[in-house]
Amino acid sequence: MTTTLATTQLTAADRCDRCGAQAYVRVVLISGGELLFCAHHGREHATALTSAAASITDESDRLHETPAIAPEDER
Repeated sequence: MTTTLATTQLTAADRCDRCGAQAYVRVVLISGGELLFCAHHGREHATALTSAAASITDESDRLHETPAIAPEDER
């Protein structure tokens, strides 16, 4: 039997467990817990997290997106 975990996209309400900034990295631990990190702390702890994680979702590429509400000359 295969179990698939459905994860939702991180939002502005999701905060880094280390510093409280907006989270862009979700780490689901092998033990079943979940950690959220900002892009900075996700990169800083990547090596240690890889060995303890069942899955890592990195949405930090969203930092480079232009919001849809941005004026035309900023898109």
